[in-house]
Amino acid sequence: AKVSASVSKSFVASEPVIVFDSTLAENVLGRKIKQDDLKIVEGIGPKIEAFFNEAGIKSWKDLSEASTEKLQSILDAGGENYAIHNPSTWPKQALFAYEGKWQELKEWQENLLGGKE
Repeated sequence: AKVSASVSKSFVASEPVIVFDSTLAENVLGRKIKQDDLKIVEGIGPKIEAFFNEAGIKSWKDLSEASTEKLQSILDAGGENYAIHNPSTWPKQALFAYEGKWQELKEWQENLLGGKE
């Protein structure tokens, strides 16, 4: 147990902790933002967020690391109403959110059409 504890500890230490700045997010996006709210991603609504949460994608970081194929398979499993969505831009949007790049996220979303590039 001692070994695994030291391994996980060093792993945690190597990962930079990015502090969520809700005030900055609100100022840039013009609305209140909750940390790890997947719905800030253009194209994701409450139902898709629930699908992703069930599949273990619960944070912006999780979403930023998910492959388009994995996201698409979760959508496909939700039925044809969800399968038509194109999640290819979602990990990138989530990464902007996770990294606190609100201005970039906003500009990028303004240039997206329904969450597609």
